[in-house]
Amino acid sequence: MRRPHQRSAWSVAAGLLGGAVLDRLVPDPPRGHPVAVFGAAAGRLERALHADSRPRGAVFTALAVAPAAALGALAQARTRGAARAALTAAATWTVLGGAMLGREAEGVAAALEAGDLDDARLRLPRLCGRDPHALDEKGIARAAVESVAENTSDAVVAPLLWGGLLGVPGLLAYRAANTLDAMVGHRSPRHARFGWAAARLDDVLNWAPARLTAGLTALAAPVAGGSAGAALRVAVRDGHRHPSPNAGRCEAAFAGALGLRLGGRNVYGTRVEHRPELGEGRRPGPGDIRRAVRLARAVNGLAALAAAACALAPDVAAGAARAARRARPAGSAGSAR
Repeated sequence: MRRPHQRSAWSVAAGLLGGAVLDRLVPDPPRGHPVAVFGAAAGRLERALHADSRPRGAVFTALAVAPAAALGALAQARTRGAARAALTAAATWTVLGGAMLGREAEGVAAALEAGDLDDARLRLPRLCGRDPHALDEKGIARAAVESVAENTSDAVVAPLLWGGLLGVPGLLAYRAANTLDAMVGHRSPRHARFGWAAARLDDVLNWAPARLTAGLTALAAPVAGGSAGAALRVAVRDGHRHPSPNAGRCEAAFAGALGLRLGGRNVYGTRVEHRPELGEGRRPGPGDIRRAVRLARAVNGLAALAAAACALAPDVAAGAARAARRARPAGSAGSAR
């Protein structure tokens, strides 16, 4: 018979897998999504606390993330068995964004394939913050592929990993922190200092998931007609060249898996960045966006399995230790006397 904590671990694992399936099948509501509600509340808090100060930004980050973690911990503590599985599935569906990421990227691909550059430019801001107006077909395709690569980690692998390690509190706390980074973590004049804490917290929380994403991308590379060896080689060789400590690992792995060359000049409003090139293939085209989405979906599935394994690992290890103790001969403890 399984002990209560063992049943809880299986409930969390089942909930993570179920939530990943729900993300694929159940679209986000057009209004009232919990993450949007959180973002609106965090926006009001930001306006109340804002100052050109790192300590004030750290207070803002703590006051926004801690309630999300506490809510998850309280809800998880009050549930068991099937109720905990349902809670975990609902929380997982809430924080994942893989299905929406794929749909938005495919919309950009369809517009480019139809020769409708204006529509592709209109759709691109739903994927990334890059200025689409100066981008041609190749530039839009590159932006879309890079966004799919980076956000596969941010929107899927990272929340699943933290859910596997910490359950519902990990799911909600990660999504809260990542949402704050999107809101205030960029280097705008208003948030250069105030958003420092949110940006650093997001970097820390995404360090392991980004590298897991690179490894899973290598495993999934054949799904997109790529090579696992090339994905790993480019991720190791080029991933550190990106200005982000995490996004470069994901983008480099995708570049290697898809046989593409990413990076280059990016325009964000009035700010221009010249990023190192990742990979050694050709520049992406519209068809490569669909290949990137196919690869991302395979990575998403592997990440869900990895998260479930993380949730079960402590109990599996404890069960193996108990079995080893039971199998030890009765007289072995005194045989050394």
